[in-house]
Parts: sequence; structure tokens; C-alpha cells
Amino acid sequence: MPVIAVLALDGAPGHHLTTPGLVFGTACRAHPGVSYEVRLCAAPGFRATGGPGPALAVRPPHGLEGLADADVVLVPGHDGARAGRPPEGVAAALRAAAHRGGRVAAVGTGTFTLAATGLLDGRRATTGWRHVEELAALYPRIDVDPVGTVVEDGPFWSAAGVFGGMDVCLRLLARDHGRRVAGETSRELITPLHVDADSVQETIDREVAESTGLEPTLRWIEEHLHLPLTLPEIAAHARTSPSGVTRRFRAHTGLSPLQYVLRARLREAMRLLRETDMPVEGVAGATGFTSPATLRRHFRALTGTTPRAYRRAHAAADGPPAPPPTPSGP
Repeated sequence: MPVIAVLALDGAPGHHLTTPGLVFGTACRAHPGVSYEVRLCAAPGFRATGGPGPALAVRPPHGLEGLADADVVLVPGHDGARAGRPPEGVAAALRAAAHRGGRVAAVGTGTFTLAATGLLDGRRATTGWRHVEELAALYPRIDVDPVGTVVEDGPFWSAAGVFGGMDVCLRLLARDHGRRVAGETSRELITPLHVDADSVQETIDREVAESTGLEPTLRWIEEHLHLPLTLPEIAAHARTSPSGVTRRFRAHTGLSPLQYVLRARLREAMRLLRETDMPVEGVAGATGFTSPATLRRHFRALTGTTPRAYRRAHAAADGPPAPPPTPSGP
């Protein structure tokens, strides 16, 4: 039976510690062939959970020894993750897990804990959008992905966002038992698989943009995704300088203008794949990617799958697709 060890670091959000049990437990109950043991393992110095939400005093049944035979180790975000080195023994336990062939997944600021071990040097990783630049500055050997929801590089996984723990658990489940099991578990938890849940983030982005004057520019970007869209063009539309528009985007979306454009391109590509039968080559052109290969590379980085596999996964549930749309003019 595969063992999932959840590392309880002091100040970790309560939902980061309980989400793995919820996801894998739901999968086990719904699918007789699925079996996992989920362990909660206290790191030295663990006292209670942190925010968001009230602090909870928890007594994990295991210490670091619970990681010794784990197939997967999950590292949550926690208070002080960005400030210094992991508690004594944690780095060694994570290195040992990786060296024996286990998978190690970090959520949110947990990526800083994993980065401090050196295991992410030369690899891709992500973290919450507020901390992307800080991670890149502190650990320049890491290829920090500013837009990835779940990033996989070898045995190391990292997830961004408040619900990154849910995302990475579903992705691990899909890797072990296929997308059908992960998708059914996701629906049971009322959580869309992959980044279809971006509709929530999209609404937040829109509300923020309306309050900061970016709404017309965001709308213009979405209407012109089939075009190259350079930073000077975006700045000109926003009636400011390239540095000015970059500051506004970073302050209010957490992304640079071009990072935001990439996310919008991918979001529209996902919609076209779900709702039309447009060939992948056409989807690439309609969303401004220079080639199908470029679309596939960015699509896999964000979702962990290919455009065609993504379309197949949604075809059965969504019914026959609509005819392809005609891109709008410049």
C-alpha cells in the first residue's frame, strides 16, 4: 500500500494537513482498487497550525520517522518557510526520501522548504504568485515557473495557490490510477480537475482590474490573443510606459503583462479544446502561439497533460463539441 506522508511544520495551514487525507481517502472509498495510507508526521518544533483560519493544536501520530518508508512526502506552506532553513532533521529526511526514489511535493511556500535542501537546483518549480520573485531571487538555480498551477520535474512536484494541495493530490492520483479515477474523485469533492477552476481566479482578477483601471486593457488583451501582443503595445493601450504597466500588473494580478497574456492564451486554448472541434494547430493559431509545439510545451507545463489528452478527457462528459469559431480581426 503506497504511503503518503504529510509533513506537519509549525504554522502550516490546517487545510494543507487535512486535504491529502480527504483526497486520497475519497479515492479509496469510491474505487476498490485504490489504496493509500496517509500519515501525518510532525517536524521538530511543531505546535499548532497557522492561518488562514484559526490555529489548531494537533498531535500528529508520527514524527520524522514516518517519512522513512513513504512513497510520497507532501511539504505544506508554513509560517517562516521563506525566512530560514527547515527545522533540524527535515532537510535530511527530504533528501533521503528523494534519494530512495520517493516523490516529494511542495505546496505554496512549502517550495521554499524544499528549495533549501538543494533538491530543486536545476529544476523547474512554482509557488504562490506573491512569492514567485522572492523564490527566484533566493534560489537562482531554480527555474521558477510564474504561471504553473502544478509543476512536475522528475520526482519533485510543486503547487501554487490556496488550493494547491488539492491540485497536487489530484495530479498524483491521476499519475497512479489514471485520469478517470482522479476526475471522479475531483467531482466527488466538487473540484474541477486541472485548472478549469481558474474561473474563480479569473473572477478575482476581473474584480481587481475593475478597481484599478486595468479592465479595458485586460478586455483588449482577450480580444486580441491571436496577435503577438508585445509589452510596448500593452503599455500603449493602457496609456502608460512599459515599466508603469508592468508595475500595475504585478501589483494587482501578481503577474507581469506578458505572463498574464500567456495565462489568458492558455485559458482560451483550454476553452476551445473543450467546446469546439478546432484542430490543435488551429487552437494554437487562434490563441497566439507561434506553433502547435509551443502550445503543447506551455500547456503541459501548466496542466501536466497534452492538448489532445485534455480534449479527450472532457469529450465524454461534455458531449459533442461546437463548430470552430472564427477569430476576430485585429
